[in-house]
Amino acid sequence: MGRADERRARQRGGRRAAPRNRSSRAAAPPSRHEEGATAEVATGSAPAGRAAARRGARKSAKGDKGRIRRLFTWKKMLGTFLGLCVLTIGAFIVLYMTTPIPDTANADAQLQSNVYKYSDGTLLTRDGKLNRENVDLAKVPKDVQHAFVAAENKTFYGDAGVDLRGTARGMLNTLMGKGAQGGSTITQQYVKNYYLTQEQTVTRKLKELVISLKLDREKSKDYILAGYINTSYYGRGAYGIQAAAQAYYRVDADKLTVEQGAYLAALLQAPSQYDWAVASENGKKLVQNRWNYVLNNMVEEKWLDKAERDAMKFPIPKGPKAAPGQEGQVGYLVDAANNELERQLIAQGVAENTKQAEAMVNAGGWNITLNIEKKKQKALERSVKEQLTSKLDKKKRSVDGDVQAGAVSVNPKTGAVVAMYGGVNYVEHYTNNATRTDYQPASTFKPVILAAALDQDAETQDGERITANTIYDGTSKRPVVGSDIGFAPENEDDVDYGDVTVQTAMNKSINSVFAQMGVDVGMDKVLGVAGDLGMDTADLKAVPAQTLGTMGASPLQMAGVYATLDNHGKKVTPTLIKSVENSAHAVKPAEPIGRQVISREAADSVTSVLTGVVDDGTAQKSVRDNPLRKGQKVAGKTGTSDDNKSAWFTAYTPDLVTSVGLFGESAKPPHPQVTLTGATGLIPGKGRINGGGYPAQIWAAYTFGVSGKVTRFDLETDQGAAVQPTVTASPSPSPSPSPSEEPSTQAPTTSAPPKTQTPSQTPTTQQPSQTPTTQEPSEEPSTEVPSTEPENPLDPQTVQ
Repeated sequence: MGRADERRARQRGGRRAAPRNRSSRAAAPPSRHEEGATAEVATGSAPAGRAAARRGARKSAKGDKGRIRRLFTWKKMLGTFLGLCVLTIGAFIVLYMTTPIPDTANADAQLQSNVYKYSDGTLLTRDGKLNRENVDLAKVPKDVQHAFVAAENKTFYGDAGVDLRGTARGMLNTLMGKGAQGGSTITQQYVKNYYLTQEQTVTRKLKELVISLKLDREKSKDYILAGYINTSYYGRGAYGIQAAAQAYYRVDADKLTVEQGAYLAALLQAPSQYDWAVASENGKKLVQNRWNYVLNNMVEEKWLDKAERDAMKFPIPKGPKAAPGQEGQVGYLVDAANNELERQLIAQGVAENTKQAEAMVNAGGWNITLNIEKKKQKALERSVKEQLTSKLDKKKRSVDGDVQAGAVSVNPKTGAVVAMYGGVNYVEHYTNNATRTDYQPASTFKPVILAAALDQDAETQDGERITANTIYDGTSKRPVVGSDIGFAPENEDDVDYGDVTVQTAMNKSINSVFAQMGVDVGMDKVLGVAGDLGMDTADLKAVPAQTLGTMGASPLQMAGVYATLDNHGKKVTPTLIKSVENSAHAVKPAEPIGRQVISREAADSVTSVLTGVVDDGTAQKSVRDNPLRKGQKVAGKTGTSDDNKSAWFTAYTPDLVTSVGLFGESAKPPHPQVTLTGATGLIPGKGRINGGGYPAQIWAAYTFGVSGKVTRFDLETDQGAAVQPTVTASPSPSPSPSPSEEPSTQAPTTSAPPKTQTPSQTPTTQQPSQTPTTQEPSEEPSTEVPSTEPENPLDPQTVQ
């Protein structure tokens, strides 16, 4: 063989021998001829080892996969699946065979009464009369029948009575704790309403499915539809289409139009939310959308001509009538208690949604004790009558028929609503003025702005920390500095105050000061604090105009806000229900006292400032000088909205918070907001109803009448127990033909920049007669020195 062949042979021999002689060769250095062979051995053996490891791993993996394949073969998986199907089908067959259609209606379909008691356990009322009258389906116009089918179940006439997909989804959501979901057919809803219960369990849903299938086989579609529209709840205490037709349109079911029928069908989705008489603006939009949905479905199903549908207009329902026994304040208290109970049913997971909660409450069997104290309730009713309603005569003045009053009184330490005034009579005026949120709180919002400034350690445009002594420019129509939106609000009666402290600005309710303060703090922070204090700010835009209190609020909400201030910044949620009992449902009353939402120092400082409104501000005549006052310390704020459509006084002693609101609501449908100006005919001058007038008089007569002891605020603030107002020069009025708290977008011809420096001297105390005041929104300036006997604040002639 040649040399090349010999060399290759030696190399092959070296590779084969390398593993056996590795240790001996390592002991001696390799020769030159061996170096090459050793290198090849080194480079060849490592890959071989790794390859062997990989082959071993592959074998192991193949073994594992083999075991998995043997365990989960397609035959075994198919067999398991088929087995489960057989078990499920078998279980369903057993359930189907053992679940009959009940012979009688459920307990919920045979309503019991609810019992309502005062806080001391004495009976307030009971509601036990069932407002239901079944009617033959033949008496219901065919188009109205189709409206219900179009609203709830378009496939009703052709389906088997169940929606398997919707039912499966509902059971899955129930198991996962996600709550109730839509998808039930008309048949299923009838079965649930009439034969079963509203509970959300898999067992109930399976029974509903089985009974619905049987009912659809044994009964006609007309029988099922008649049962559905005769047992459904429509709100206003009405069960069944006949009661609903009377409750909403004052007609019998056979006289309903298509438009009216579509509204009643739309109601079933959310009766209380969609009731036009009490619905919010959003609720009214939702029900109109639902109404359009129903009619459009009717067109789609060829049940309604498109041209006829296009010509239809939304049929606004008539105002509701109160049930017997709900006269006076009783109906307001019952409705408010029911609404609170429904919220608790949802919050505690007893009910899944508003519709189900309503059904549970209206099913009856509830024993509800309210926080309402009989003595305070009667005192509040008497105060409103003596100070206001006895002076109204709608035969002499039409505006007197447009005046609505609402009030709520709260214990700030417990959150208990101890008294509530909802209106002159529940039978005459269904809407509860104590809980309605469609009127502006106006300047009663100003303390919220100050609370935000103090809690957030806010600074002025000049970098000065905002306190009660900070000086601002109170010039009317002064453009707000630092705002992204042009904003120059007008003071009431266009009064220019010049440089004033925050304390004086609160006393005189100077719009220009608090508009600037709101921007200094940041309107997003202001609304954040407002929400923490108890106002509904979820959908509000953080714009400077909100500093004028242009959002909606109720006396109940404002009582909660001021109660939180009174409670040193610890959240107070006014609570009407003291205790509640029901044999079928366990529910706890709401927890009224919550967390610390603003610092105690901030809350106490606002309280300190608000004592100035009473001692030397817009409420001095009605409250400070009231002969019934026994020395109680009072903190509060007046408010009058744009065009005098609302007037407020919300104030508190250390032990009691009460918010009083007057609202201008036209007595003629659809009851738009109107001015209060001229009501009673006893207010001189322009006749404007201010917060420091009748609202403050009602507050004082009530509060001082039920307060048995003199109490003082326990304040932790470096601003003292009561900051005294700063003396300012006489305001320079520029008469305005239409007083308004709405912002003015027109900048004044001359305006000074806001002054924000802190005064070097401590504010001094002067007699109120030396400081001309403009009542809030501006009672006429008074220059008379009080006599030794104070004027009677109960006489409207003395309140300007």
